Parts: sequence; C-alpha cells; structure tokens
Amino acid sequence: MSVKDELVALIIDAVKELGDQDDIELPADMDHSTALFGESGFLNSMSLVSLVVSVEQSIEDRYGRSVSLADEKALSRRNSPYRTVGSLAEYAAEQLGQG
Repeated sequence: MSVKDELVALIIDAVKELGDQDDIELPADMDHSTALFGESGFLNSMSLVSLVVSVEQSIEDRYGRSVSLADEKALSRRNSPYRTVGSLAEYAAEQLGQG
C-alpha cells in the first residue's frame, strides 16, 4: 500500500470518528473522491478544523513526524486541499515528503 493510500485510509478513519463524535451524517461509502468541504462537502468549517487536527495527530502517531495541514501554503492554494479525501491525502503526503 502506498503512503497516499495509507493516508486516504487514515483520513477516512478520522472522518468516521468525527462523524460519530459530532453526529454528522456521513456518506455510506467513502473513498479518495469523497467531497469533504465546500459546495458538495458535508463538513462545516468547525468540523473541518477538528478533522485537520485529528489527521495531523494520526500522522504524527503513525509516521513519527509532525505536519501542519492548515498552514499558509494550504490556505493560499488555488485548489483547496480540503475539497476531497484524496486532495487532503495528497497534501499530507507532500508535507511528509512523499508526494
């Protein structure tokens, strides 16, 4: 399994945990193309912040490296890394030096 695939699974697990915790209605099936935030996403801004913090912690636990997924680079990108599970996994992989 590639790092990006591992990150997709990690993000989906974090989304499910957040959904249970905050009683968010989640899509039945999630994969790399699942919209997270924006026009067709299911997360509001507060839920997105919670997800990003959870994913950062999970990455540190799994890979032993601290990454920041809510930095100036992420916020100034033309295409938001928070759009989909896959775009967030890709951005996280870049931050890990694996993208």
